[in-house]
Amino acid sequence: MNARESADQASESPSVSTPVPQAALVVEALERLGVTHVVGLPDNGHAALYMLLETNPSIEVVSVTREGEAWAIASGLWVGGKNPALAIQNCGLLESGDGLRGTAMRMRVPLLCFISYRGFEKMVAYEVEPDFDWHPDTLTREELDSAALLLEPTLRAWGVPFYRYNSDDDAGRVAEAWEQAEREERPVALLMTRGLRAGEVAPKPR
Repeated sequence: MNARESADQASESPSVSTPVPQAALVVEALERLGVTHVVGLPDNGHAALYMLLETNPSIEVVSVTREGEAWAIASGLWVGGKNPALAIQNCGLLESGDGLRGTAMRMRVPLLCFISYRGFEKMVAYEVEPDFDWHPDTLTREELDSAALLLEPTLRAWGVPFYRYNSDDDAGRVAEAWEQAEREERPVALLMTRGLRAGEVAPKPR
């Protein structure tokens, strides 16, 4: 699937009442894919994911002080033969654009990126799509979060394919995004439209 097809798939907006997805399903998917590290700056949207990873023996969490560091560290881990993923907030993505451009994209690092979509529910509630005309009146509306409004247009401009992850029904997109990143040798993003709840990790077979 190419970037345009990914963006078309991402255009489906869930209801504001969509159930909160389980972080446990994401962790299980990462384990199946052989992810060795999750690099990022913890935020509220990923809090449950980081909580589960803290006790996971097979995936190491690497915390950074600024999101721009995450791209370089994840790229370095990949060069060293590891299989990293990245988890940051949308406003952190906007802050870290040069690290994405100058490191992960130029090095063609196949990187799975979880991006929490802060402000998404407000955008849906006010029936505003991210493909707006970028008028200052829209960007400065008090009831909207400009980090949400600018997320998808920015990813398209940077050439990063993405999928929206709305509920547990989208758990299969973790593997889809990973496979696309490997196939196309570039970062691919999963936009986490709702914060994750912890859920329960399935017991490992003996």
